[in-house]
Amino acid sequence: MIFLPPYAPNLNLIERYWRFFKKEILYGKCYQTFALFKQACDDFFAASNYYKEALRSLLTDNFQIIDYA
Repeated sequence: MIFLPPYAPNLNLIERYWRFFKKEILYGKCYQTFALFKQACDDFFAASNYYKEALRSLLTDNFQIIDYA
């Protein structure tokens, strides 16, 4: 078990994944309809092999542990 602070989104893997998702789907993009936005989201999750290398380096537990005591 590794101690994690109460709020540490940079250490939580799902937070890293959501940040990557938002960077790919939201930032700098405008969707005319909700259906287009939903399709972009669905395409992102369906094309997981396309993002495999980027996610492999991002979703790792290789981070510095700071002693909390």
